[in-house]
Amino acid sequence: MRPGGARAGTGGAVLAAAVLAGACATGCSGCADAEDARAATDPVQALRQAPDVLLEAGSAQTRTSMEMATGGTRVTIRGEGGYDFRGQRGQLTLVLPQNPTGAAEHVPLTELLAPGALYMKNRGAGVPPDKWVRVDTATLVDGNLVTGGATDPFAAAEVLRGTRTATYVDRTEVAGVPVRHYRGTADLGLAAKSATAADEAALTAAAKGFATASVPFDAYLDDQGRIRKLRQRFAFVNGQLGSTVAVFSTTLLYAFGTPVTVTLPRPQDIYTGRIAES
Repeated sequence: MRPGGARAGTGGAVLAAAVLAGACATGCSGCADAEDARAATDPVQALRQAPDVLLEAGSAQTRTSMEMATGGTRVTIRGEGGYDFRGQRGQLTLVLPQNPTGAAEHVPLTELLAPGALYMKNRGAGVPPDKWVRVDTATLVDGNLVTGGATDPFAAAEVLRGTRTATYVDRTEVAGVPVRHYRGTADLGLAAKSATAADEAALTAAAKGFATASVPFDAYLDDQGRIRKLRQRFAFVNGQLGSTVAVFSTTLLYAFGTPVTVTLPRPQDIYTGRIAES
């Protein structure tokens, strides 16, 4: 139970929860139904607490996808790697879209995620292949929820701190793991106020920079309250086309507790020259 969770007059409820937990440990067949019923009573609170559960989990492996759609065009960027929630550092390898003939136009892009920063290697656009590009995420109008081609897994989770409305949909599975499916809407401005210091500035920038600060989502939490799958919809205005671009970001988390080590580039390995438009 989280500190401060018990209040005067709730002793019976606490005792009941303890009895239920003991019954589940011995194989109670109705426990899943009871937990599902409880999840349906306060889905907003369950989702707002999900980032803290990831901090307790420590780390995980992740797969990401980002679909961008405008008009009749849709492109997808896929990524895979690991993330350290406590250090808020991760490493992803991104596979960029193929050209219309089916041939790969780019070598895979390596990204390092760190508090307040995004590092990219094989960036192209005139950057030497042995150099990294560093971006201050607080300067990005989307707070790096979109720019990097993959949403930082912990930043994605922290968006849930801004959950305003949510409903419990049903019990299902993600990659064979039983999960509870929630659907709702989060507010980026509210999320920024409750986020960790590392994500506060980035989420504040996103709240101001997106076409709307409202983020519809589908979240899938396992029986420990850990996010297994999170699908979010962001929207920004394309300045060149003057149209709104819908971005669907999906984050999958698995293999919790797997050690993740991220070594950031040395200053001499960071490219400081001009980057051509790509």
